Order: sequence, then structure tokens, then C-alpha cells
Amino acid sequence: MVADSERDANMLHATGLFAPDAFIYLKTKGEATIFASDLEIDRARRQSHCRVEALSAMQEKLRARGARHPGFAEVIVEALRQRRARRVMAPENFPLGLARQLEAAGVRVTPRGDLFSEREFKTAEQARKISASLRMAEAGMAEAMRILRASKIGKGGKLMHEGRRLTSERVREGIDCAILQAGGLAAHTIVAGGRQACDPHECGHGPLRANELIILDIFPRAQATGYFGDITRTVVRGRASEAARRLYGTVLQGQRLAFGKLQPGAAAAGVHHAVEKFFEGRGYRTGRRHGRMEGFFHGTGHGLGLEIHEAPRVGSTAKGRLKAGQVVTVEPGLYYPEIGGARLEDVAWITASGAKNLTRFEKRLEI
Repeated sequence: MVADSERDANMLHATGLFAPDAFIYLKTKGEATIFASDLEIDRARRQSHCRVEALSAMQEKLRARGARHPGFAEVIVEALRQRRARRVMAPENFPLGLARQLEAAGVRVTPRGDLFSEREFKTAEQARKISASLRMAEAGMAEAMRILRASKIGKGGKLMHEGRRLTSERVREGIDCAILQAGGLAAHTIVAGGRQACDPHECGHGPLRANELIILDIFPRAQATGYFGDITRTVVRGRASEAARRLYGTVLQGQRLAFGKLQPGAAAAGVHHAVEKFFEGRGYRTGRRHGRMEGFFHGTGHGLGLEIHEAPRVGSTAKGRLKAGQVVTVEPGLYYPEIGGARLEDVAWITASGAKNLTRFEKRLEI
């Protein structure tokens, strides 16, 4: 692999080292080696669980043999020569230009999508790291609830906070600051009310209003470990309409239904289809109306770990069956512009006896 471990989850998993710049990882005959820059080498030797070699030392050898500007390709070719290897497997996101340089030097590069498939199954220690990230998400959620509760309902349903209109941006700022103080980093936090909440990935902008559904979706990354947490709650500041109350209650029941079906051996697509069928039975149709989708038009969940979205998927096109050790979100939702959007998300660790909910934060519609 050649990547930075800040953004490449496989590199972080394989090396245990956070680094913002790309470096080389090579595993041959069971031994993993990283080639680190002088800037990172001392820290790499302390923190990584791989053998560490100096990139500069390898480059100096190549220069002594006549290479003018040896880069990653030349270093990899030399490292493979020393190990008497001419073929490598690489992740599917391996840099295309670098792969072509290696192939021009006689190295055969074969892309593989399953080199780190073990990431799909979390150990107890990894599940604890995800739980720690969830506590950061919950700290952000608690701050959002505090701000909303402290807001005053003014004329025309305006929400006022500390003498100003309460906006999605203000609540998001509070969430992200609370997460930072808890040791996490938040990005693209969702605070979307009213019709905005009917676009599931709309971050939300502008004034929030009383008596409308507001979706809060928070998914921080722990700065120390790189693991993500993910939680969604839907609330109303004030009083929910009967239609909103019924929508929310149906989503809550759908989430409980999904949790009950998260068993080892269950078809991932089957869990999703059960939720779909339940929603349809309650009269909530999914489809396109007036040029936009409404109803339940996203997956029930996704894997969570060193990436916010990773294997397995729990959706209509999901393949395979669930297995013990997998960690997945459970986040059904319903969206209708005339009512608003409702989504609830917890995180489940699938064990031999069923799903363990790693999320602690309460669910309450009206605040």
C-alpha cells in the first residue's frame, strides 16, 4: 500500500500509525514493513506494530547506484528485489500512476478488494473503541438538546436563543465544539428541520422552527484511535403534530423490528426488507412524487469502524448474511415534505446471542 493513514482506513488498520502524508507498507512472508520519512520515522518506531525502515536510507542507496530522483516506485522495486519478489497484491484504491510505474519496471500489480476483510469483524477491544466514539457523539447530542431546550418559542413559531434566531448553524457549532472537547472531530454534522430534513444528507441551514421535526445526525471520529461513532435523533422543540407523532412512532417501531432481526445468519437484505414491509403496512409508501423521493429510500444500516461507511451493508441490494462480530448502524427513516423527516440511529454489535446496542442516548420526540 502507498497511502496516508489519516484518510486510508486500511493503512491505519495495518500499521497502527496516524500519518498525514503517504508512506509505503509492504508485507512479504508474513512480515510487515513500512518505509517512513525522516519526519515520521522516530514516531513510527514508537507507535507502529510494523518493522520500520528509513525511506531516505533506501533512496540514498539508489542514488549511489545512479538513480537521480528515486521516488516511491524505485524504492518499492528495490524493496521487492531484496525480497526476491516480482508480484504484489494491492488494494483497489492503489494509485493508478504508481501501479503503471511498477509494471513498467517489471512488477506485476494485482488489485484485490478483500485484503483487509478482517476489518469487518470487530474484537471486543475494537467495539470498545467504537463505544468511546459514540460517547463523543452523545456529548454532541446532549449539547444540541441543551441548546434546543434553552430556546424560546416566539411569535410565528420562531425559535430564539440568547436573543437571536436559532439556526442550524448555531446548533451544529455547539455540537462540534462539544465533540472536540470530548476528544473527537466532527464533520458535516446534520441539523436539518422541516422540509430540509427530507433530504437525508442535507446538513441543514438557516432558522429552525418550533413544532417541526428536526433531525440531528452526528458522526465524529475519535482523534486518538480513528474509530467513528454515529447517532441520529429526531426531535421537536414544542409540540409535534399528530402526523409527525405517528411518523416518529412508526420509525421507532421499525428500528426495534430491525434490532430484533440482527442475528448471526440473518440475510442482511432480509432485515431491510422486513422494515420496508412494516412501513408499507403502516401506510407509508415509498416512491417518487412531484419529482422527489419520499418514504423510506435509503438502507437500514451500514458497517461502522475506521470508516463511517464500511462493510457490511444492510439494505435492499446487500449480499450475504450477518455474522457475529460485525458492527452496524440501525437507522430507518421516513420522509414526507408535508410532514417532515424522522430518522433514528443506534449502533449494534452483533454477537452470538443477538444484537447489543452500543448507544446509550435516550429517544424523546418533544423537548
